[in-house]
Amino acid sequence: MTHQINREISHEHVTALREVMLEEKSIYLVFEYAEHDFLQIIHHHSSTRTGIPTLVLKSLLWQLTNGVSYLHDNWIIHRDLKPANILVTSSGQVKIGDLGLARLYQEPLQPLYTSDKIVVTVWYRSPELLLGARHYTPSIDLWSLGCIFGELLALRPMFKGEEAKVEIGAGKKGGVPFQKDQMTRVIEVLGSIERQQWPSVTHLPEYSQLARLDRHSDTLEQWLSARIVRGGPMPDQHAFNLLRNFLIYDPTKRITARQALVHAWWGSQPVPCANAFIGLPPGVSYPMRRVTHDESDPKLSSQGVQKTAPFVGGNSTGVGSAAALQQQQQQQQRAGKRSRLDG
Repeated sequence: MTHQINREISHEHVTALREVMLEEKSIYLVFEYAEHDFLQIIHHHSSTRTGIPTLVLKSLLWQLTNGVSYLHDNWIIHRDLKPANILVTSSGQVKIGDLGLARLYQEPLQPLYTSDKIVVTVWYRSPELLLGARHYTPSIDLWSLGCIFGELLALRPMFKGEEAKVEIGAGKKGGVPFQKDQMTRVIEVLGSIERQQWPSVTHLPEYSQLARLDRHSDTLEQWLSARIVRGGPMPDQHAFNLLRNFLIYDPTKRITARQALVHAWWGSQPVPCANAFIGLPPGVSYPMRRVTHDESDPKLSSQGVQKTAPFVGGNSTGVGSAAALQQQQQQQQRAGKRSRLDG
């Protein structure tokens, strides 16, 4: 399913499948190469105690949202969005990677049923999944986007819970245990879940578990204020509104990717750029991802990786609107060179 999906999609913010190699008992998928990822960028700023510049953060998030919107427009739910799966090229272009859990869904009003027991890394898992939903929609990706947005701001995971593992021979056969600690981490920041704000929550399998959790009020703004490093970007009212819309409990009320792309935040200064790294201060660059080789396979180990120098920050003006950014990206895609695996 993974390589079939990758063969059928083409977008500047989704990693392109370059080649499929069939070996005995193995299939190798070769994707275009990107030098950085969100996790690495977050770690760099966390270790240096410097906030991600607003222009960089805004450009990264807009491009990510644009890529997610493309996937959803093509009936694809990613199902595992997290910083480690969001790549960035040396030219500051976001590439959504690792579609290993991605699935097609039929129509927006027909929720997806899946036999898969676990989707989405627990820190980025939406409340409907935490409460046992087996029918769900692309809105689970938007929750993950909100978690990533908050992490770019705070330089740490928003909801860093301890994952409850499946115990063999215990609990419901084939079931996934209720993620009590993860759910607690969520409501500690966003407040307790109320039926008035999410009427259908009572139909979820693990709804009764909520009564066993302590009550909490919404402290999202205080949580962010206490964790944004000195000099880091404090979200303005538009950014804060977008973050809240990503993190709405009720999936039917959560913002869609298309709606997010026309949010007022993108039109405020600084506007996002096609090259996210233009917003870096002069002389600042991100370390490159480590490249590993499969020494056990001479065909793979002999394939070189074309490395490009990391982008070094400098001054530039942004584009005037989200539409202009899309045009700028298309021009850059036609004119610029991309780093890739040599085949």
